[in-house]
Amino acid sequence: MAQIAVVPGSFDPVTLGHLDVIGRAAGLFDEVHVLVVHNPDKKPAMFEAVDRVRLIEESLVEVGTPGTVRVGEWTSGLLVDYCRQVGAKVLVKGVRSGEDVAYETPMAIMNRHLADVETVFLLPDASRSHVSSSLIRQVSSLGGDVTPYVPKAVATALAAR
Repeated sequence: MAQIAVVPGSFDPVTLGHLDVIGRAAGLFDEVHVLVVHNPDKKPAMFEAVDRVRLIEESLVEVGTPGTVRVGEWTSGLLVDYCRQVGAKVLVKGVRSGEDVAYETPMAIMNRHLADVETVFLLPDASRSHVSSSLIRQVSSLGGDVTPYVPKAVATALAAR
């Protein structure tokens, strides 16, 4: 039986840190579902969900992510409902700091309680641990160079905005 993991996030936009975590998850599990999810605490979105899915797909090709990786979106219902639907028993979350762990821990416990879905925390490469999508949006909107932190497809999309 294949080990399926889900890597959820808003990915607005996807960064090289995200891709690092996705790539390492792809090396640990038979199949990885990268899922663009709606986060009501993050408004407004820079890119529509369909555009984020496309940017993730293009970025995965660009960096040559190994293994079986599927990209989609989940806009309503609990994340564990999606996990049940595809047979995933693991959520993979990238965490950059103790603050991220503190934020993610209650959700991880609830997901285990609701659906027996475990959460695995992966740390990004140290060179990218300070990068977040919100920081990329801010720096880009003010004319800063974000090309060291995002794939080419994202840099192109940001420049077009």
